[in-house]
Amino acid sequence: MSKIVKIGIVKAGCIGTMPLLEFLLDERAEREDLEVRVVGAGAKMGVEQCEDVAKAITAFTPDFALFISPNATLQGPKKGRETLSTAGFPTIVISDGPTKKIAKDLEDKGFGYIIIDADAMIGARREFLDPTEMALYNADILRVLAVTGVFNVVFQELDKVIEAVKNGKGITLPRIVVDKEMAVHAAGFQNPYARSKAMAAYEISRRVADLTAEGCFIVKERERYTPIVAAAHEMMRNAAKLADEAREIEKGGDAVLRSPHHPDGSALKKRKLDEKPTKP
Repeated sequence: MSKIVKIGIVKAGCIGTMPLLEFLLDERAEREDLEVRVVGAGAKMGVEQCEDVAKAITAFTPDFALFISPNATLQGPKKGRETLSTAGFPTIVISDGPTKKIAKDLEDKGFGYIIIDADAMIGARREFLDPTEMALYNADILRVLAVTGVFNVVFQELDKVIEAVKNGKGITLPRIVVDKEMAVHAAGFQNPYARSKAMAAYEISRRVADLTAEGCFIVKERERYTPIVAAAHEMMRNAAKLADEAREIEKGGDAVLRSPHHPDGSALKKRKLDEKPTKP
């Protein structure tokens, strides 16, 4: 039996990639090469909350850690990742578009990062966002991130780190910004129209962040910011529809790329629904 890799995942706040992150690595709970522990601060991501949850994961002594949050430029996420690094754990930051502003600093300080432009901020205005709207938005963004290939990029990059740990090699942490071309390449679309629809979905989702930031932080008048954040959510809803159309095209050609994990951790491949997945 090869080494079992221990991964500690620290969550603060919420972005679309966050709820299913650990399950991207072990979608059927069959992997024999992984042990994962997850701690979270809930919706809050202040300095105290981020430090507390980062400290909590250190007792697990992971081989490497993931710190996922919105806007990793903020002081809370900064404290959380620095707590992990100080404890000696190689740490990968997973976050959204604003984190691009500190990508060089993260690299200089030894952190890995996966920055996802299309993982757009939610329209967090009290006049608009309630628990139902929050859940619906996340359902839409999950579909966009899954279909366009973002989640494929995430699990593939993390699988490389897992393999390096298993084989006793030095860890090379990912340092990537996921754009539309990287995402749809990882999705493996065969039909060019499906690929184009997925790219459109990604770009709409990326643009949602501009509107929600405008509505939440720039515009101060309620009668102006409420329709702005509502418009952003309508955009995400339509991005999800485009993503769904892209996958339906691939399904119609019996060409959906599926990459299930084998119990040994390797990613298998298949296209046709009736065929058996095999190692590539």
